[in-house]
Amino acid sequence: MTAVVTVNPATGERLAEYPAFSDADVDAALDRAAVAQTGWAALTFAERAAVLRRAAGILRAEVDGLALLVTREMGKPLAEARAEVEKCATACDYYAEHAGDFLADEPVATSADRSWIGYEPVGVVLAVMPWNFPLWQVLRFAAPALMAGNAALLKHSPNTTGCALAVQRVLDAAGAPEGLFTALVVAEPDVPAVTRRLIGDPRVGAVTITGSERAGIAVGSAAGSAIKKSVLELGGSDPFVVLADADLPRVAALAARGRLLNAGQSCISPKRIVVDASVAEEFTRLLVDEVSGLVVGDPEAPGTDVGPMARADLLDGVHRQVEASVAAGARLLAGGFRLEGPGTFYAPTVLADVVPGQPAHDEEVFGPIAAVIVANGDDDAVRIANDTRFGLGASVWTSDPARGIAVGRRIRSGAVFVNALVASDVRMPFGGTRASGHGRELAAAGIREFVNVRTWWVLDEPAATAPAAE
Repeated sequence: MTAVVTVNPATGERLAEYPAFSDADVDAALDRAAVAQTGWAALTFAERAAVLRRAAGILRAEVDGLALLVTREMGKPLAEARAEVEKCATACDYYAEHAGDFLADEPVATSADRSWIGYEPVGVVLAVMPWNFPLWQVLRFAAPALMAGNAALLKHSPNTTGCALAVQRVLDAAGAPEGLFTALVVAEPDVPAVTRRLIGDPRVGAVTITGSERAGIAVGSAAGSAIKKSVLELGGSDPFVVLADADLPRVAALAARGRLLNAGQSCISPKRIVVDASVAEEFTRLLVDEVSGLVVGDPEAPGTDVGPMARADLLDGVHRQVEASVAAGARLLAGGFRLEGPGTFYAPTVLADVVPGQPAHDEEVFGPIAAVIVANGDDDAVRIANDTRFGLGASVWTSDPARGIAVGRRIRSGAVFVNALVASDVRMPFGGTRASGHGRELAAAGIREFVNVRTWWVLDEPAATAPAAE
């Protein structure tokens, strides 16, 4: 039988082996989900919320064990993993509290005796999720999808299979009906066929994916062919725009921390550091100092700032991008090499003289690499920020917030943060534009992605006449 094996990226040691689902197993999971969804949708919001609140309590009670699982499967430092678990619990509580308001019937004054807009579940939601935030990415879709009355099937990344099954266990323990949420253990070669087959099933009402452009195109195309709703949260190459009047030491420290969070493996980390020419030399010096001062090492050890990259193939890809950028004229100021010893550790890296034609400028670099690009004034900074096919997040740094807002309005992105690092917050919509995808997660907008917006028009007696127009 085919199996999925997980490996600790900090040590290279094998963690666990999980039997992969057969086609029959996948079909059975979908059957159970469809049955469970019917009963779940008939419950009140308060009854569903009780399950989500219990899930939040379990997450908080098990924070240490869950954080250790995250760290051992994908390598982030334990402090970051604990914060991820807590964020998941917050999302469960948030949707338990607010879903009923977000999806309440909305009366509309018309010529009908009664008319309203209703928000009703779509059925089963299929989620294709990545490894980099292996609990948060799952629960930020699952909490709203379940509270909306849907069931869910999860196809997680193979290297975080333990995290996928942990989410299922937590929801089961919280009282979710059997089969309402199932983590499908799918062997890598079978993923495309299984995903297409599930999307094509009429019981699957929507699909959501967080992942690469390539994966998003495949899933989005399949959803389009099946005429299904889709939410695509894809790559990013977020600009971090440092204006001439910014507080350079504080901003450089935040740039280093933001770029190297999760070893740089975040879609919304500041990948292109766009700095005004008048302060570029000083800012770059400060950035290199900050990056060089971060502790790289065992993610389970206290004091570690940067852990390993999640897999060897990801490290190799990032190193190729760094080497190609340097060969095309980028200047290497720090890092640029794999660290010796076991595990997939890459030295935190700073590149300067980054220009178009280099991978560090043109591509998403999903690792601990900061690319510094010099801008000649605010207009040029906006031009550089928009010189990408992506459009996920952007941050602008300045001592004048009004100036920061004015610059931010001219940058095309799904989010703009002024004097703060881009981050997801369950109270605010999250998503991108252009090649960064479409649709939104989180807040009211996120839960409404997983419903049918239904028009209700009620007359107490049959209409006297037919409409004169459509």
